[in-house]
Parts: sequence; C-alpha cells; structure tokens
Amino acid sequence: MKAKGQRRSGRRHAIGGFHPIDVHVGTRVRERRVDLGISQQRLAKEIGVTFQQVQKYERGANRIGGSRLFRIARVLTVPVAHFFDGLDARAVAAAPKPHPRRGPGTILDPTLDRETQALVRAYYTITDRKVRKRVFEMAKALANFTEAR
Repeated sequence: MKAKGQRRSGRRHAIGGFHPIDVHVGTRVRERRVDLGISQQRLAKEIGVTFQQVQKYERGANRIGGSRLFRIARVLTVPVAHFFDGLDARAVAAAPKPHPRRGPGTILDPTLDRETQALVRAYYTITDRKVRKRVFEMAKALANFTEAR
C-alpha cells in the first residue's frame, strides 16, 4: 500500500515534495533561461506549452519528458547533458525530502521571484567591474541594515 502523497512511480518523495532530479533539471533550465534573458512565456511558445507548464518544469513539480527536454536544450542552445551537470546520484539518494510550498505567495527558491531575476539581469548589465562590486557591497549593507532593525 502506498503512503499518502506518494505515487507508484516513486516520483513524489513527501507530501507536496518533488523528486530531487526533477528539481535539479528544472533549476538548470531556469538558470540557463535567465542567463539568456528569455522569458518563461517565450520559452513556452518555442517548445509548445503554456508558461504555467514552464513554471512547473522549473520548480520540478512536473517531470520533463525526453523529447521536450531535447526541444528545451535546442532553444536554450545547450546539450541535453547540461541539465544534468552537477548531479551526483549519491547526493540525490541522500538528499532530504524537499519541503512543500508553505502557502500562497511563499517562494522557497528566491530565483523563482521575478524581481530577483530582474535584479540579477540588471546587475550583470553593469559593465564596470568596480561599479558592479560597489552595487554588490551596497546591497549587502542594506540587507544588514534591515536585519538590524
């Protein structure tokens, strides 16, 4: 008999949790998409799905099939193996179960937030290394200031 929240395929690890490999692949898709400055909407159109489906892929909530992963790799101009880089099978097997989303509006991964993505894109458009470093230091100082309040 299967436990509540687990599928026979073993895909779900905990109630509301996602398989670590799906999360890793989704994270790599999101990282590459953001690096290229491609929106979820544009990627979705290029691969023939809705942008909500791309969101689910990037969170690891939905598994990406082989043919779709191949199409994503072509749009993002990387080999399919790129999405599995850094994946250690032993680490995946030993990984703690991912936590479910904690409630509406709660973002467990800050890279999923549009504001964060826009901030990172803006940061990397600063060509002067010294200026970029100062912006980084300022952001850290502001974070420390708000924590101290």
